[in-house]
Amino acid sequence: MNPTLSFDDFSKVDLRVGTIIEVNDFPEARRPAYQLTIDFGSLGVKKSSAQITDLYTKEDLLNRQIVAVVNFEKKQIANFMSECLVLGAVNNKKVILLHPENKVKNGSVVS
Repeated sequence: MNPTLSFDDFSKVDLRVGTIIEVNDFPEARRPAYQLTIDFGSLGVKKSSAQITDLYTKEDLLNRQIVAVVNFEKKQIANFMSECLVLGAVNNKKVILLHPENKVKNGSVVS
């Protein structure tokens, strides 16, 4: 388990719901991944790299709502700039995406 965080620490993490609007292969990544373009409503569109090719096809991901951290610093991954972190649960080294049970407005806060 990781060190204990204060509530103030956790409140700095901006978790939002977005809809995947574009999915591309990412052959330059070290591990199999997709390049995702995600619409976060009033926050705009952000890009992310996600190692989720084991369980999801590009068609599965298009128009799917996901949960992501949107206030991390940008991170260079190969020739791609990732602007948010898509969240998932790891099960046997495979990532299962976190998502709202019902459709919500893009940009909705997760609390």
